[in-house]
Formats: sequence, C-alpha cells, structure tokens
Amino acid sequence: MTISNECIAIFKKAIDDYHVFDSVDRELKNPFSDNQVFKKNIYKKSWIDTVQWHLEDIIRKPSIDPKEALQIKRRIDKSNQDRTDMVEIIDEYFFNKFSNVKITEECNINTETPAWAIDRLSILELKIFHMDVEANRSSADEKHRLSCISKLEILKAQRKNLSKAIDQLLENISNGKTMALTYKQMKMYNDDKLNPELYKD
Repeated sequence: MTISNECIAIFKKAIDDYHVFDSVDRELKNPFSDNQVFKKNIYKKSWIDTVQWHLEDIIRKPSIDPKEALQIKRRIDKSNQDRTDMVEIIDEYFFNKFSNVKITEECNINTETPAWAIDRLSILELKIFHMDVEANRSSADEKHRLSCISKLEILKAQRKNLSKAIDQLLENISNGKTMALTYKQMKMYNDDKLNPELYKD
C-alpha cells in the first residue's frame, strides 16, 4: 500500500469514528499504539481536522450567541496550532526516515513538504465525506443533490491526483532526486512572547 492510500484509509477511519457520536467535545481515542507512530499521528491529525471542520460550521450559525462564538473562535485558534504542530511532527518522521539518503547533484527542492501535502489530503477527505452526505441528503432538492454529485466527482479526481503527487514526492525523496526538508511555520499570534497584543498588556 502506498503512503497516500494508507493515509486515506486512516483518514476515513478517523472521520467515521468521529461521526459515530458527531460531537466536537468527544475525547480522542486513538486506536493505534505507540509503536505505530506514523499511523497514530496520521489518525490524530485527521481527528483534529475533523473536529475543527465542525467547529467552523458551528461558528457560522446566524443565531449563535456572541459569547459562544468567541469561545469557539478560541478553540479554532488552538486547533490551528495543534494542526500545525502535528504536520511538523509528521514531517520530522519523513525527515528522519530519509536522513541517510544520498542526494543527487540534480536534486530538486520542493515548495511543499510531504506532511503539508498530506494535510491537504486530510482536508480533501473531509470535503469528500461531507459532499457525499449532501449528495444523498433526502431533505435537499434534486438540483442540490445533482450539483453535489458533480462536485463530489471533482473532489475524488483531485484526491487521485494529489495522492499520486504525494507518492511521487516521497519516491523522489527516497532516491535522492528531491531533498527532504522541513519548513517550520514559526506562527507568532499564539505566542505571548511574540504577539504584541499579548505581551504589551
């Protein structure tokens, strides 16, 4: 199984597991053990993305109380930081895995790391899940369902292309044609030592 297919399978499991209870307050229960480091991190990454997806839905309710909206916004901010942290952990896994690969003279430097591409794949899987729900929603009219069916096919095609790109990138890294790099995000707005609005008070 390719890395992309392995990730997709884990994403689907995490998304399905979340929707058993469909609650943003449900505690993460990771089915993978500590010796399954990659799978455990991929599952956690998908769980974070799935909870955040639903937080983003909740905060857009027109009737939401402003105090609740602020609490949700704070949760989304934290989730974004957790998401970034998980991507960097996954990138460290690949960096260490390929650290002994001999780089060729013609090696490329990619603009995107493997884990950030996997991050996009995780979000794409969430879009596919929820677009499929909309395509089959009985309370929606036929025009809505047909539109969602069309969009679903596009999303699936994008998943196929992105999966191939991820596997090609990892193959090129493994044979030294592309350099294994990590790009630290260095986010500043959550850091009370770097955000002036936090440290000046």
